[in-house]
Amino acid sequence: MKGGTRKRGKTWSYYFDMGTVGGKRQKKEKGGFATKKEAEAALAAALNEYNNAGMIFTPSEITMSDFLDLWMEQYVKMHCKYTTQRNYDSMIRTHLKPQFGNYKLKSMTTAPIQEYINTLKKEGFARQTIREALVILVTSLNYAVEPLNYIQYNPAERVKIPKYEQKKAPTHHFIPESDMKRIIERFPESSPFYVPIMIGYYTGVRISECFALTWDRIDLKNQIIRIDRQVVYKSEMGWFFQSPKTESSIRSIQYGATLQKIFLAAHKHKQKKRMELGSRFTEYYIQPGKDEKGNTAYKITCCDRGNMPGMDIADFVCVHDSGKVVSPYSFSYVASVCRKKLNIDFNYHSLRHTHATMLIQAGAPIKDVQERLGHSSIQTTMNAYVHNTDSMKNETVELFEQISHLA
Repeated sequence: MKGGTRKRGKTWSYYFDMGTVGGKRQKKEKGGFATKKEAEAALAAALNEYNNAGMIFTPSEITMSDFLDLWMEQYVKMHCKYTTQRNYDSMIRTHLKPQFGNYKLKSMTTAPIQEYINTLKKEGFARQTIREALVILVTSLNYAVEPLNYIQYNPAERVKIPKYEQKKAPTHHFIPESDMKRIIERFPESSPFYVPIMIGYYTGVRISECFALTWDRIDLKNQIIRIDRQVVYKSEMGWFFQSPKTESSIRSIQYGATLQKIFLAAHKHKQKKRMELGSRFTEYYIQPGKDEKGNTAYKITCCDRGNMPGMDIADFVCVHDSGKVVSPYSFSYVASVCRKKLNIDFNYHSLRHTHATMLIQAGAPIKDVQERLGHSSIQTTMNAYVHNTDSMKNETVELFEQISHLA
């Protein structure tokens, strides 16, 4: 798009066509410049601003540091969960900005990115760390290509992660029944940790799903738990409710007589304590607000019962006698005791893994287990949670003995 300058009286003006709008040709003109040179400089700046849709910088001049900030604001905060945002921000600050921050976006090529990835491996960084760094570079630079059109191609797409010695898959710890009995002896029904332990063992829910459970999500009549949210902690917001990990994580879980008995006792106990403590009983409420994406976020706020605000109550299932909620953070005490005092390698995920393993071992259909755990694919269920217990191996041997007739 071209324009021009002209002298009008004692001053100079610039002008350029802005295309046709509503069948009429539009033109921009501005005057008052003392010299032709000033008008030409102003024309160049105006054309640049017009061609770049009003951006305050020239895309070809933006640094990687500024571009990564822009990508975080425009894309990551709008589309990614908070934990992903936090991980990306940490990687960008500690790795990518120090290495590439002063590069011009337009000067990024495959060679320096590949060299950097190789260097990370030589310096002893784990393959997962290197993979995360490369994922951020590939994804952000794809955004620069489309839809921003800042660069013509993505220089990170052809970068390869160096080969690592193949390591064994991380061990998911199955908890034998004998160890579960020891855990329950240490954290009996009178403990505030008893209910979350039993929920994990009998349903296989994630820790963030368990501690998001409120009594309105438990259908005591039909013995069904509804999982449609999780609890997340943000330093600037505290605890709040967020949608589950994936679409498939939204599910209903049927439970049996054992957990029903536990729920009924816990519900009755909470009601009793609420009556005994009166205004000193801690209640939780849901405060609607906005997250960094501009979406509605439900902050969890608490106060003594005597100071009840005009908000919806969050009647949590996992609480202390005082009404104070048991959080994923406070549950870390259980894992510490199990490891140090009981010599059991335990975390909340162990309950989920044990639940899935026992179902598979008992002959439950894989598809049912997948849906119960909230996985998006059967492969995830098989690879991540099905543990080859000794009894499984023995059953396999016995099965072959039964069908073999050589001897």
